[in-house]
Amino acid sequence: MLKGLALTPPVIGRISIGRVVERDGKRLPEKDDGFTITTQIQSKDGWIKHPLDASLRKSPDQKLRSIPVRLLFDDPDLSFRANYTMFDRSSGRPLCVGDGQNCRRATSAGFQTLPCPTPMSCTIGIEGHCKPYGRLHVRIGGDDELGCFVFRTTGFNSIRTLMTRLRYFQAVSGDKLSCMRLELKLRGKSTALSHRAPIYYVDLTIPQGSTLADIVREACEEQERRIDSGLRQDLLEQAAQEGLALGAFEESDEEGLAVVEEFYPQDGGSDPLGSGSSASGEQTSAPHRKENHALAAKLRQRNQMVNAKPE
Repeated sequence: MLKGLALTPPVIGRISIGRVVERDGKRLPEKDDGFTITTQIQSKDGWIKHPLDASLRKSPDQKLRSIPVRLLFDDPDLSFRANYTMFDRSSGRPLCVGDGQNCRRATSAGFQTLPCPTPMSCTIGIEGHCKPYGRLHVRIGGDDELGCFVFRTTGFNSIRTLMTRLRYFQAVSGDKLSCMRLELKLRGKSTALSHRAPIYYVDLTIPQGSTLADIVREACEEQERRIDSGLRQDLLEQAAQEGLALGAFEESDEEGLAVVEEFYPQDGGSDPLGSGSSASGEQTSAPHRKENHALAAKLRQRNQMVNAKPE
């Protein structure tokens, strides 16, 4: 087995709530108010739509705002992985990935494990476009039971909501997340920071018309059927954990370039809250980004004063 290469869940398609468009000679992310399901192939006009995109719409003009999904894993941290992440903007190579306590950083001396103070308090992070970056892997349809569609986001609202929902569903189902029928739902809200313009984020819910008790009961029955058929969910999760642990970083350079283009735009500023204008559909106003930079400058100044004090 190759060392240094993370084995990630097999991706057969993408889910997005935005796209990259060309404007004034630049390729820039643009938010949307509906889901788009695509293949992993790009044309000159963007990502090619997956056949499931059309099949889930009642008409070609209908906005896709909910998608029936299932999860591949019972462990929420395998289905949805979120980190503070900084990429090399030219090569797409991940440079630093952290969880708010520790980070793994590529340096001239090799990979190092260092404290992670979050982008708001990190001098390198605030200047290097570091922000929360999450990817949710879900199953759509039944053609490939081990293949996933990935939803990527740097939106704070999506990341917080998905992390919370997954843990709640895990608890209420008794660790049967992979057996539950669920639904990705697009929600909108307005805030003072968005100047009351709508911003969109992704939620994970039970299907419309069902109750939580119904879904949990179905999950228990589905788990029994899997056990009777000899499927080993525990060994699948073990294999996934071991595969992810093989690499220093999850994204390859090739994948990183696409992520940088969509979620780390050059003129989007360094948004420590991870909700700057991007193809994730969430947006933070320019004045708020300036406030973040000012706060980071104050933190650096305070730290310098503390370090300068004689013992």
